[in-house]
Order: sequence, then structure tokens, then C-alpha cells
Amino acid sequence: MSHNTFGHLFRVTTWGESHGPAIGGVVDGCPPGLALTEEDIQPWLDRRRPGQSKFTTQRQEPDQVRILSGVFEGRTTGTPIAFIIENVDQRSKDYGEIATRFRPGHADLTYALKYGIRDYRGGGRSSARETAMRVAAGGVARRVLEGVTVRGALVQMGPHRIDRSRWDWAQVNENPFFCPDPVAAVEWEAYLSAIRKSGSSCGAVIELVAEGVPPGLGAPIYGKLDADIAGALMSINAVKGVEIGDGFESAALSGEDNADEMTMEDGRVLFGSNHAGGILGGISTSQPVVARFAVKPTSSILAPRRSVDMQGQEVEVVTKGRHDPCVGIRAVPVGEAMLACVLADHLLRHRAQNPDAPTEARLPRN
Repeated sequence: MSHNTFGHLFRVTTWGESHGPAIGGVVDGCPPGLALTEEDIQPWLDRRRPGQSKFTTQRQEPDQVRILSGVFEGRTTGTPIAFIIENVDQRSKDYGEIATRFRPGHADLTYALKYGIRDYRGGGRSSARETAMRVAAGGVARRVLEGVTVRGALVQMGPHRIDRSRWDWAQVNENPFFCPDPVAAVEWEAYLSAIRKSGSSCGAVIELVAEGVPPGLGAPIYGKLDADIAGALMSINAVKGVEIGDGFESAALSGEDNADEMTMEDGRVLFGSNHAGGILGGISTSQPVVARFAVKPTSSILAPRRSVDMQGQEVEVVTKGRHDPCVGIRAVPVGEAMLACVLADHLLRHRAQNPDAPTEARLPRN
């Protein structure tokens, strides 16, 4: 299998399977001299860790990260940073019944068609377990992004959306859904409890906001910042849609409403709105970078679904085991990590090409 690496100057490689002995990753290209310890990475992994509430998979993984290289006396050395997480709560027997059957909605069939072999234990390499390494890499990326804040929130669960007038970032870590609307969080608890008890699942929409992003990140045509963000978010398991700024809603706006008007104040360019999500022409404007991604309902459900097996026979599949009734919940820290990695990569690329570029939206002097 190829394509286990993403990024250009800040490059991330992950390895391992859901039910193997461990999963791991390597960050190459991290600048030297940055303060970094395992304690800097662990809090981000703890936010993604399974088994923290009845609304996520009950697989009990401590997700304790160990840094194997690239750090000396609490500082990055500029060499590859390798880290590892042991898998301690595998139940491969839960997947014995689907060893020769393809689960609808999963990558079972496509992996078999492409490689002629698949690891049926929890999906193997296609499992969302792999995303723990992305979160670890995101912890390193946040060290590169000094002065940049990357946050995420669940803004829709199934058909139920938040009321944006009640948005409160302080609420995100006060409920099991990363929800910024305290009223919606209470409503979602009853909704998802019913979904979970029925053995079904639901989808979600996650919104990401990066503040403090300097202008100039990204390049025209084939190096657009929003294109790389979209690609990174689409690479997350179960993601089926991505939008930047107003996204699809911008199609309903007029040209007058959609254009972010500009004014000057103390030598800086100010924007009256942010319909573009902080990116114009593929290049950051210094406004908050805003992206959203849609996660489909978890494909592992108890309701029987028609499928086929390795022998070409039509069969019925019931997926047992421990699964998230809404995989979008734990996708919040994963989305944050992917956005952080993309921004770190583009920041390093920008500095390499234009080390004297302004860090805020001030017009260049002739």
C-alpha cells in the first residue's frame, strides 16, 4: 500500500492497523529548537480517545503516546519525530463473522478489489484507529504554528443543527459532543441515546476555525491553501463533503452579499465579513480560516444489510462489536489536527519562499 504520507515540508507518515500490536507515525520537516514533550501531545489524544462516554465506542484504549526520536532534552532536533501508541484492547473475534463478507458502507470491498487481500479485524488500515496518529502529528504542528489557534466544534448531528446565536467556545469541552451550543447539547443527548439503543447511527457536521493565520499562506493554481485543506479533511474516514467559508451556501448569495468588503485602519486591511473563510485565490487573507466537513453515519450498525461474500454469494450482514453511534464526535479533534498540519506545512513553505513576508495584512510599500 502506498500513499501513507501527506504534506510537503511538514510531512506526516502513519503506519499500523486497528488490531495490530501498535500504531505509529513520523513527522519529518519539523524545525529544530521547538519545545516538545509527550505531555504536549497527550492532551490532544485524550480528546479523541475512545470509551470516554456512552456516545462513543467502548473500546478502552489509553492511547498513551511515546516519542521515539527527533526530540532531545525537550527540544526538537530537526530530525524525524517518530511516535508510537500500543493497541491494548483488541477484540478481533468480534469480526470473525465478516471475515469473508463485505460490510456495506465500509472499505472491505474496495480493499479486496484493489489489493486482493484485506485485514477484516476492525477494518485494519482503513479503520479510524489510524487517525490517532494524525492527532499526534497535529500536536507537533501546533508547536510550529505559534500564535495560531485551531479549534473545532460539532455544529450538526443528524438533522439537528446548533443555534449560532448561542455559540460559546467555552461550552465545547463541557459536553460529550464538542458542541458550542449548550441547549443543542442537551437535545442531542436524548437524540443520540435513542439512535444508540436502536443499534443505528447518524452523521454530523464539524466546523473548524483557525485564528491568527498570517496572510500569504498557499499558492495560486495548484498549491491553493483551501485545496490542500479540502484534501486533508476528505482523507479522514467517513468524510463525504468539505466546504470553505460559506461554502455551498454562497451559491444562494448575490455578488454584493458574497464580496467581503475592505477598509483601512492604522495601515492594516480590515474586512467587513468573512464569506471567503479567510482564503482568496488559494491564499490566506489573515482572517480566520473557516472550514466545515460532513461525516456520514457510522456504517457499522446492527440492522441486517444485504451484501455479498468472497464467493460471490448474496448474504446478510450484521456488524457486531464496539462502534461509535456518531463517528463525527471523535472526528472533531481529528479535523483540528489535519487543519493544523496543513497550516504548518504551508507556513514553512511560505517562509522558505518569502522569509520577509508580513505577518498581518499590511500593504507592501513600493
